[in-house]
Amino acid sequence: MPFTVEFRDDGTPVRWAVETVAEATDELPGATATADPEYRPAVYVAARDDRTRYLDWLADALGPDPKVDGIERVERRRDLRAEDPSPMLRVALERTGEIRQLAREIRVREHNTHAPGTLSLYDVDLDPGFRYCLDTGRDPRPVVDSDTSRSLRRLSLSLPDPALASDDLTALTVDGDPAGDTERQVRRTVERILAETDPDVLVLSSGEIVPLLADAGVDLGRDAPAVAGQPDYRKLAGASTYESYGQVGHSPARYDVPGRVLVDRSNSFLLGHSGMAGLSYFVERAGKPLQELARDSIGGVLTAIEIREARQRGVPAPWQKRQTEGWKSVDTLHAADRGGFTFQPDPGVYEDVHELDFASLYPNVIREYGVSPDTVDCDCHDTADVPELGYSLCDRDAFLGAVLGPLLNDRAEWKRRLDTGNLDPETRRRLDAKADAVKWVLVSSFGYQGYRHAKFGRIEVHEAINACARDLMLRAKDAFERAGWRVVHGIVDSLWVRADPDRDSASGPDRRPVRDVAREVSDEVGIRLEHEGKFDWVAFCPRKRASGAALMRYFGRWSDGSVAGRAEEDPEEDGGRYKFRGIETRQRSTCPFVADAQRDLVATFDRERDPEAVCERLRAHRRRLRRGAVPAADLAICQRVSKQASEYTQATRSKAALERATALGLERHPGQSVEYVVVDDDLSGPERVRLAFEEGRAYDTAFYADRLVRACESVVAPLGWDQRRIRGYLREDRDATLASFVRSQGEDRP
Repeated sequence: MPFTVEFRDDGTPVRWAVETVAEATDELPGATATADPEYRPAVYVAARDDRTRYLDWLADALGPDPKVDGIERVERRRDLRAEDPSPMLRVALERTGEIRQLAREIRVREHNTHAPGTLSLYDVDLDPGFRYCLDTGRDPRPVVDSDTSRSLRRLSLSLPDPALASDDLTALTVDGDPAGDTERQVRRTVERILAETDPDVLVLSSGEIVPLLADAGVDLGRDAPAVAGQPDYRKLAGASTYESYGQVGHSPARYDVPGRVLVDRSNSFLLGHSGMAGLSYFVERAGKPLQELARDSIGGVLTAIEIREARQRGVPAPWQKRQTEGWKSVDTLHAADRGGFTFQPDPGVYEDVHELDFASLYPNVIREYGVSPDTVDCDCHDTADVPELGYSLCDRDAFLGAVLGPLLNDRAEWKRRLDTGNLDPETRRRLDAKADAVKWVLVSSFGYQGYRHAKFGRIEVHEAINACARDLMLRAKDAFERAGWRVVHGIVDSLWVRADPDRDSASGPDRRPVRDVAREVSDEVGIRLEHEGKFDWVAFCPRKRASGAALMRYFGRWSDGSVAGRAEEDPEEDGGRYKFRGIETRQRSTCPFVADAQRDLVATFDRERDPEAVCERLRAHRRRLRRGAVPAADLAICQRVSKQASEYTQATRSKAALERATALGLERHPGQSVEYVVVDDDLSGPERVRLAFEEGRAYDTAFYADRLVRACESVVAPLGWDQRRIRGYLREDRDATLASFVRSQGEDRP
């Protein structure tokens, strides 16, 4: 079973499989390479139902093309809703690398000869290794039977950004240990460790380590007869910038070496959020080799799983989806053009509040209600199954349910095992990592249905999921209100409820237990409504420039019975005692000093419930800042940049940081992050900041003091205080009472 597939210059795929102890020729089992010169990749071409004769025309036109190895007529389903297969051309090619070129040439022929939209192309933009595994039925999992297979061996190579920018290999670490003080020592160390450990996977801090080591004479690849003549490494793709959902991202250059998997930490979302355990799980579910899957986005992983399921249903993957939104009445369009359920809270502090969440609400709506591209508004039913919208839902085996069902089942089983608590640390870590990986894909599964480039998405599916979820939330809200509870906040899949004082009578409260109501709702709707826990108090922050509270800016303290295990779920939440959402301590661009100070202010808020006491505690943090006692690392701000420095029209701190990075030889592209400390915020050039790795202790005290005040405002705003009032309080020249002095010092002085 190949753990990686690479392609020679002549297009021949070479699959690498791990050796077992019995197969190994020495003490350390390595890997074997097998070439597959008979493999021929293929694309599929379909024509509109009334113009299938054009397939004959295309076959005649492509026949003489030297890239084409063979053409045959086949039957495939054109989409998930098609009842019967349609005629298609299967066009086989000599080389995988020529598929996109052929597809573009077919498009040009179509536009020059026929109306656009006459032909549809399939299986064009699949990753090469993924295509090979799909076509040949190869399983890219390296470990299937632990008695006959061994685990992949990993080696980590890391190089800090400044050293990478200056081509300084002496800062290289191998599995965390320095490789050497000179380039010669580094080369010898890396070559020795490669020979001793023979790793299958190289986890790199940046893919640019590959050409840098190659220039120093280090060959990171394996030698094998099947890949004789291959270069030491090859560049698969250059760096690029992209935009997705309004966010600018950066994709670094990608490289390949013979016989080993390269995993680039700077280009692997799943590795950063779930580790190798999560990646390995999706290799199994998607059937995609590890190196290709590691660099995929969440949407890319989901698409790979969908493509695999569609293949089993006889549907190839469309290249350029041309599905349009169906016609709707004005009333239906108005009802459909809505998001998830929201119940805006009033700002303030609420006591004895219960939080409840539907478990994976949107994915479970998809599975339990059969909401899928092939079932919504089908041609075989005339029913109004979707609330508000009146869309029908077919009772066929839904495609999306089949895609997400195994993920939901696996995650539920892992969570059940984690809840038992009787697990060794390594097993718990692996289960947590896999559950985290699946969570991200499940979260994206809903939004991806409305993405215009989603291969199997439909906007009507997106609308139907939202409508069903809103209906479930309203039913849950009604159930709790009937049971004597008042909803204080609700958003998407979560409700916050507390006792309704209007239901209390002289003989006692007319109220049923929260857990009993949750169980009844779960049984009624078919999706589990989980009791997340109880808050002793929760504070909802007011919106800045509008009435009401912000939907996702709140903090609170769990009651004692709800704290257990939360430190592992979210280590940023002070040992599980507090929950923070949306405020500065949860924002990526907040420096550690301000984040820690805000958590301390929340603890003061918890003890005193007094804005003046919180402000007195703020004084202590400001004094520490003004003494110069804050380490530079705690003041570093991490900012994702959206453009080149020359493209900024305003003199922002991000622009200053980019200019400084350029001056130091450190390349930063749109979509990447830059870390800096503000030195003098009154300046506008690169002297305004210094990068986090630069030596120096100077920082702009006024700038960071302002950030402290903003963080304090989030804490005391639920009590009616804003920045103006905080600053006014801090300016007051008065004799401090002994009590306020004690409060400002605290037992845990910063």
